[in-house]
Amino acid sequence: MTPNITTVTVNGTTEQTKPGSSRAFVTFLAGNGDYIKGVVGLAKGLRKAKSMYPLVVAVLPDVPQEHRVILKSQGCTVREIEPVYPPENQTQFAMAYYVINYSKLRIWEFVEYSKMIYLDGDIQVFKNIDHLFDLPDNYFYAVMDCFCEKTWSHSPQYKIGYCQQCPDKVQWPSHLGPKPPLYFNAGMFVYEPNLVTYSDLLRTLKITKPTSFAEQDFLNMYFKDKYKPIPNKYNLVLAMLWRHPENVELEKVQVVHYCAAGSKPWRFTGKEENMEREDIKILVKKWWEIYEDETLDYNNDNSVNLQPFSSPLSEPDVIPLVSAPSAA
Repeated sequence: MTPNITTVTVNGTTEQTKPGSSRAFVTFLAGNGDYIKGVVGLAKGLRKAKSMYPLVVAVLPDVPQEHRVILKSQGCTVREIEPVYPPENQTQFAMAYYVINYSKLRIWEFVEYSKMIYLDGDIQVFKNIDHLFDLPDNYFYAVMDCFCEKTWSHSPQYKIGYCQQCPDKVQWPSHLGPKPPLYFNAGMFVYEPNLVTYSDLLRTLKITKPTSFAEQDFLNMYFKDKYKPIPNKYNLVLAMLWRHPENVELEKVQVVHYCAAGSKPWRFTGKEENMEREDIKILVKKWWEIYEDETLDYNNDNSVNLQPFSSPLSEPDVIPLVSAPSAA
């Protein structure tokens, strides 16, 4: 059952807290690729939404110094972490490009924060979500995933057409055993850093065979008894727009996850499957509106930037923005 979510007054000032009781958003960055643009966009989106909490960026050693300078210029706290890998003889079971994401487990070590909200670098926050920090402690909060995309073709859920987003459409057959536990998308979650949990996560990883979705499968297994679903407005996976439109109220969406193939705003061409949809173009344009808004730069300091870089949706025939989030 979805927990009750209470709101807090957001006054735009920094919260005064004691050591060990502060809160922060956190994301993860590896390599020297273009995901830096996603993280910059996320930092600016949180600023536009008037969040009172900082963005911590957990970076691997291979993130270049010039990217770290950019992140700091955007007000981010940069924390270097060491990579985490499952046993070498087991990584072939996971999709290769997901294996590095096991390094996200390091964020449980950030115990100077009492509670954190993790957000992938291809996520944008369009409305204030600070109230999620007030969810009851000792649970793991995230949005339920969808099993209908081809990336799930290896799973029994996909093969029989079962999806937890519409569990009554196709019943789980009894001959396959108990119905699978609720499964969340690990691109966004609310958690509490803890050194005991951190050590146990790494210990458990050593004896757990990696599966297709690497750290997402692992976190689902590890937190299955503590997981509490929250509404999909806090992590709208774009596939929901064409797989389960009846479950989406786009005007209420607060967090968008650009994880569908071809949907990364900074790489967007509109040519991939489903990317010609007008709702996708609107969401990509909304991301660009934030990324290109120089007034959202930290302290309005534009001395470090990512230009030249411009939106591929600047043509006049693109549908204008609708339901733009307010600054309040």
